[in-house]
Amino acid sequence: MASLIRCPHCGARPREEFTVRGAALARPAPEAGEEAWYTHVYLRENPRGTYREYWHHASGCRRWLVVTRDTATHETSSVEDAASLRLAAPAATTESER
Repeated sequence: MASLIRCPHCGARPREEFTVRGAALARPAPEAGEEAWYTHVYLRENPRGTYREYWHHASGCRRWLVVTRDTATHETSSVEDAASLRLAAPAATTESER
């Protein structure tokens, strides 16, 4: 059986209709330092288990989605329209916490 992604706009669609952009992470604040931006752009975790990613429904409604899936089994647990989400920025790290 083909892997299906349940698009909130189009219903269950084959995974081949989508492209994956990457982790759905909150962006640092514009005034965040160089280290925060370097970490955000270049350093990524490769977790086993539940992970949130941006997916584009390229062959369907062309909307950006946030797909929560298990990286070990590839089962999806939720799919949300990315436009309806606002990912909160992580709290700033003080010099004493480093």
